[in-house]
Amino acid sequence: MNTRIAFLAAVTLLALGACNRTDHLGRPPTMSEPQSTPEFEAMTSPELFLPKTPQRPEAGASLWAGEQSSLVRDRRAATRGDILTVVIEIDDKAEISNSSNRSRSAKDDVSIPQMGGLSQSLTRRMPTGASMDDLADAKSSSSYKGAGQVSRRDKMTLRVAATVIDRLPNGTLHIQGSQEVRVNFEMRELLVSGFVRPGDIGRNNEVAYDRIAGARISYGGRGQIMDVQQPRYGQQLADIILPY
Repeated sequence: MNTRIAFLAAVTLLALGACNRTDHLGRPPTMSEPQSTPEFEAMTSPELFLPKTPQRPEAGASLWAGEQSSLVRDRRAATRGDILTVVIEIDDKAEISNSSNRSRSAKDDVSIPQMGGLSQSLTRRMPTGASMDDLADAKSSSSYKGAGQVSRRDKMTLRVAATVIDRLPNGTLHIQGSQEVRVNFEMRELLVSGFVRPGDIGRNNEVAYDRIAGARISYGGRGQIMDVQQPRYGQQLADIILPY
């Protein structure tokens, strides 16, 4: 019974995993609806502000106004629902090289040529050619040599619009952004999220990726090319279960 349940569970998991591939079976991948994202929810339900105090009649001719369309208003994102640009310019390079060498040799000799005549007495009782003068002779040696090298280079240059989905009590902004680009039968997805201080947002309403705390940046895709590059589910399962 337990075996049957495990088998049905494995089949169910494989079927759910295959749903991602049947989405673009014979047609381009389906793009997600922007209205179903947390960014859209933040823009449609922004923070609640206190009612504005009535302005005096002569203030209507002033260039200063607290509204979004004011000419002198700070255009940088500051509240829930505001949009800013995240600049991703990753150019990392890492090289690690190490080597180790170890050698060891040992030799042990044990002999009892004189021990109160005991060795001579035992030698006479032993077969011809055998002797107790050299009781034991052992030699050992070992050597080890290892070397390793790691070389990695990551380079990425992207720009994506993100939305402030929440403002924490200390003023830090929680941002999240997504972008989908479909070319023929291949979809490219870019996701970014993290926490930004309002002071790190530049005058042009941009923030660099290295100014985002807890940054989560994902650049991937789905489509026919990605399906060919991925191993089959059976092979992935075998790689996990088999010990060799």
